[in-house]
Amino acid sequence: MANAINWFEIPANNLERACTFYGKVLGQEVHTQEIGGFLMGFLHDGQDGVGGALVKGEGYTPSAEGALVYLNGGSDLSDSLDRVEAAGGKVVLPKTKISDEVGYYGMFIDSEGNKIAFHSPA
Repeated sequence: MANAINWFEIPANNLERACTFYGKVLGQEVHTQEIGGFLMGFLHDGQDGVGGALVKGEGYTPSAEGALVYLNGGSDLSDSLDRVEAAGGKVVLPKTKISDEVGYYGMFIDSEGNKIAFHSPA
């Protein structure tokens, strides 16, 4: 098994708002599609690796509690974290060093009320 995670889904009440938020924060276009009665906005840069989606539909309820998804913060998560509040979210833990070997992390509440984290080596 190359990765413990191969896909993730982040609940959204308003998919358009969530796609706009993540597009600004991650600096990428979020493509949307309806699949099986669910509206989805795909968070993937087209590279190999783990991908995920924003999802609006029955059974998907945004929450700041429960599982915590760590998104790739790039070479320095400060860049993405700095865009959170301007995009409509709230930083709840600024860039924080874990260790020299592991890098840094920071957390935010997204436009939908989910608690999400970033991780980066610097």
